[in-house]
Amino acid sequence: MNPAATPAPDSEDKPKGPSNLRLRVIWGALAAALLVGCTFGGPISFALFFAAVQAVILKEFYRITRASGTKPAFWLGIVVGLLVFLAVNFEVGYLVYAKLFGWPTGWTIYPPLSAMPQAVANGGSGGWLGVSLLILSAPVWIGGALVLLVLLMLREILLWPNNGQPANNIGATITGLLYVSLPMAMLSVIAYGSGHFEPGRVFCLIFFVWAADTGAYFAGKNFGKHKLAPSISPGKTWEGWAGGAALTLLVGWAAGYFLPDIPLSHRLVAAGVVAVFGPLGDLAESMLKRSAGVKDSGTFLPGHGGLLDRFDAFLLVLPVLALLQALLG
Repeated sequence: MNPAATPAPDSEDKPKGPSNLRLRVIWGALAAALLVGCTFGGPISFALFFAAVQAVILKEFYRITRASGTKPAFWLGIVVGLLVFLAVNFEVGYLVYAKLFGWPTGWTIYPPLSAMPQAVANGGSGGWLGVSLLILSAPVWIGGALVLLVLLMLREILLWPNNGQPANNIGATITGLLYVSLPMAMLSVIAYGSGHFEPGRVFCLIFFVWAADTGAYFAGKNFGKHKLAPSISPGKTWEGWAGGAALTLLVGWAAGYFLPDIPLSHRLVAAGVVAVFGPLGDLAESMLKRSAGVKDSGTFLPGHGGLLDRFDAFLLVLPVLALLQALLG
């Protein structure tokens, strides 16, 4: 047989992988199902799921900082981030865990609840309960921060001079904890703000962020003319921001059908916080990626990029909402 006469294999006969759109749909659906299942699955699945989420986000943040030349304490930061998230979750959700496991409600691993006003000790003020526990445990947090600083300094001493700039490495490690782990831990303040585990509040927040992104995309695509921050994200426009804000406020109003116990004014304030601070969180992450020359934060979700790309808006929204949750309930 003449080899020259042998037809070349047709590229169309080769098995094709799934398209990028198909990957996005498949992995998006799986991630959404896991998110819903773990959020509404109870306090334990909620804590474990979002602890893992913040660990992945922190890993991606450290990846970005490494691309810019710093060398954060990767594993130490991940472990401390997990401890921060779980400690805050345990403190603000203690009464829920106490009822779940039959623990005493008159004490915690920190100063006894009897040291607080009786109304707080009885869980009467859900918003202030978690904040009071965090305040009472301040010596533990300060001590932990000092231990972390000593460990980071010891790491730099042992690795000097082959580990770059010590101050930059220590700063990047701590910045990751402040930028990722601590804000993500504020999800627990929102979930337990009433003194009970209310996953609907967390899911409502997720819908607010989704509405802001969706409204901004469609408004920007159809009406966008004036750039919001062209040096950071050329695709974002003021018209897109306005569309996202409008849809977020609309969803905040409609959320009353699912969360009737939250006053309309509180829902609209929360929606307003998302509309303002969500885009700032998105721009902050875009700035970090551009400064490091990174396109996506990671490849955790095929077709979607990393988890930091999905949760960047939350990182500036959550601290503000947690404060309002503690003040307003």
